Amino acid sequence: MRLVRETGKPIAQVARDLGIKDGTLANWVALDRHRRENGTSEEGLGEHERAELDRLRRENAELRMRCDVLKRSLALWVQDSMGR
Repeated sequence: MRLVRETGKPIAQVARDLGIKDGTLANWVALDRHRRENGTSEEGLGEHERAELDRLRRENAELRMRCDVLKRSLALWVQDSMGR
């Protein structure tokens, strides 16, 4: 797939050079093209998924911080109500 994409050589020629059927390589190239158009690739997450993951990680960190603040506030309230 990468040889076809990066060199611009015809699928039939690359398939012949690699000793595989051109139909097989054509299917792989089509799948690769589809993955790239939809923002995913063999390497893992696509651009949109990475952006969403980054956003969710930031949101998760903020929510953890808020939860920690609430826990500490509750502990202080309990101590204060018990007269300590």
